[in-house]
Amino acid sequence: MTQRGLTQPPVSLGGRTIIDQVLRNAEAGQFELGYTVLLPATFNLYLHPVDYDRLSGIFPHIRDDARRALQERIAQLNSPPSRFRTRKNGLKQYKIATSDFSFEFFSDPDGSVPLGDIEIHSELADTPRPGYHGVRTTLIGREPSVRPQAAEVPAAATERVYAEIRYEDDSGTQLYLVTQEEISIGRGGDGRIVDLALYSEDKISREHLRIRRDPVRNRFTIVDLSMNGTTVDGRKLVRNTEESLPKKALIELAEHLTIHFEQRS
Repeated sequence: MTQRGLTQPPVSLGGRTIIDQVLRNAEAGQFELGYTVLLPATFNLYLHPVDYDRLSGIFPHIRDDARRALQERIAQLNSPPSRFRTRKNGLKQYKIATSDFSFEFFSDPDGSVPLGDIEIHSELADTPRPGYHGVRTTLIGREPSVRPQAAEVPAAATERVYAEIRYEDDSGTQLYLVTQEEISIGRGGDGRIVDLALYSEDKISREHLRIRRDPVRNRFTIVDLSMNGTTVDGRKLVRNTEESLPKKALIELAEHLTIHFEQRS
């Protein structure tokens, strides 16, 4: 989803945001094997040309910090389980398929990344050239991560916004604008592609739920696909059963993360 036409100047893309989104992408791109869980090792980062020019002189420092952050995250995932903390995926080892991480920065080639945003494409191993494939995460449509809370972010003139979703996950407060008829929501990763990838612990399923719009009646429905459950305004959904979604609703995933849904039209 691409958004343009900010009514206020966007905040400059910051280094902390870049690192947070690299970590988010790595979590979303996990590939689980029998005894090992592989994380992406190659990251291609696409920036608006203005952000690219502004940050090009410190790309080596961003690479160093991103590498350290990923190494620390893998160490955390591999830390021994304790009485109060269990390791994700049992006792499987988290690692990468290459000897080191690789980070390449590119000036957005087609104008799809707005100023102050970033789009990341990653692969499990080295690739012969950068390209739009593999696991992708983007800040496009995620207003509060890179812009002031008060800034309005209208969609492109050719896109109609049917609803908005506000939530807070481990990467911060987020806004997602719904412009398609159906969206899937979850952690993603391990070959599971979702429209809205949540950066959260594994109480949230890789594909936790789907929200669908009926264009004839202009109403939304929701279906729970998870192992740990979904509630709408405090009422637990029946798994794999499509149910009506109110125009304004609080959706709680696994008693862990709350989504604020509001239909716009």
